[in-house]
Amino acid sequence: MNPGMIKKLQKMQREMMNVQKELEASTFYGSAGGKMVEVEFLGNKTMKNITINPEAFEDKDDIEMIQDTITLAVNDCIKKIEDETQSVMGQFTGGGVPGLF
Repeated sequence: MNPGMIKKLQKMQREMMNVQKELEASTFYGSAGGKMVEVEFLGNKTMKNITINPEAFEDKDDIEMIQDTITLAVNDCIKKIEDETQSVMGQFTGGGVPGLF
């Protein structure tokens, strides 16, 4: 491999690492049940916060529904993180290597 190509690959690798760090530090939000449950995650898929609307607790039978709503909100946020990661990191792969990131 010629030295020019190696330098380009090294530069691309540094850029990819910087972009990945920025994504991991970004904050993402997910919600479900008409904002009954809202979650906040970092781009590394670490949950920072969960907010449950107090009006969601009309009686104890609502617990199962709230648990399901939390699951939906968490999954909504993780999907947003994955979509953003693919979108941003796709600039390095040209979209040609699905599932690489």
